[in-house]
Amino acid sequence: MRGLWMLGAVAAATAACAPAKRPAAPVADRIAAATPAREVHARAETVAVATAHADAADDPAIWRNPTNPAASLVIGTDKKAGIYVYGLDGAKKSFLAAGDINNADLRDGVTVNGAPAILVGASDRTDRNQAKLALFTLDPQSATLTRIGTLPVGAGEAYGFCMGKVGAGLHAFVVIKPGKIVDLELDVAGALPKARIVRTMTNVTLSEGCVVDDRTKQLYVSEEDVAIWRFDLAQPQPAPVRFATVDGETLVADSEGLAIAPKGADGGYLIASSQGDNAYTLYRLPDGAYAGRFRIASGAIDGASDTDGIELVLGDFGPNYPGGLFVAQDGDNRPEAQNFKLLAWDDIRLALGLPE
Repeated sequence: MRGLWMLGAVAAATAACAPAKRPAAPVADRIAAATPAREVHARAETVAVATAHADAADDPAIWRNPTNPAASLVIGTDKKAGIYVYGLDGAKKSFLAAGDINNADLRDGVTVNGAPAILVGASDRTDRNQAKLALFTLDPQSATLTRIGTLPVGAGEAYGFCMGKVGAGLHAFVVIKPGKIVDLELDVAGALPKARIVRTMTNVTLSEGCVVDDRTKQLYVSEEDVAIWRFDLAQPQPAPVRFATVDGETLVADSEGLAIAPKGADGGYLIASSQGDNAYTLYRLPDGAYAGRFRIASGAIDGASDTDGIELVLGDFGPNYPGGLFVAQDGDNRPEAQNFKLLAWDDIRLALGLPE
């Protein structure tokens, strides 16, 4: 009993020494303290997810139809139920009950079971003790998803997810709570998908949002209350390099979803959801210089706040989105359940005075 008491005393002392997370200031105070953000309006919004009165909608992905851009599709997760497919008008095309799917990403032109396909991946947190990677194919004609397999990732709860090209292979990156990043090399060419764990990387505290710059082989990961970190995937065991800091001014905790607007060989912008003040922050690539902030304001369509996942794809998406499409999860879409807002990249670029 004395030994148990000693262990308890040590644990209590350790907990007492650990820094306590400060309660968040009211959102109005966080907005007032942050660097001002330009206002941009959404051009469309998706129908709400079916899970009402809950933090449910989470992360989008975008498929651009190269032959009919206006018929492009948006994927959106309901992390308590499954995955939606939406049209650019926001209407629901389909829903797949897939369990507790959190973050999603997709890649086109991937050979799946011997044929070119649109591969969709998602972090599967249905089992909170064993992280998994769920894989699907997207049929653009029917706008439906088909599950092709679920792969084990490791102990813990799957959280963040993104995909990217590393060398000649396609890799999946699963962020396991609080901050373990597992790099898996995917093999989906055969009848059953397979994955090989290449390496693991680690952030100290809670991390989720991630994105890969295929041009430069850089992985960016948001450690929510601390920073955005960059990992050089060309290195066998990359060390984290601080790319941007959660400073309460340009980036307000939590730092959440990430997206890239590429330009040239290594230029463009990294966009981060500054969830704490309902804004989105742009950093120049590759150096990380601050480039501006915007907020999705209410207009004909209500604004967005408390955003988790974001996605951006440049290019022609039809007459409403000729320069590119930005999608953001809306964490407060009352009186309806959460949904996703669709914005034109041109509107963002012009509001911030960015060059074409």
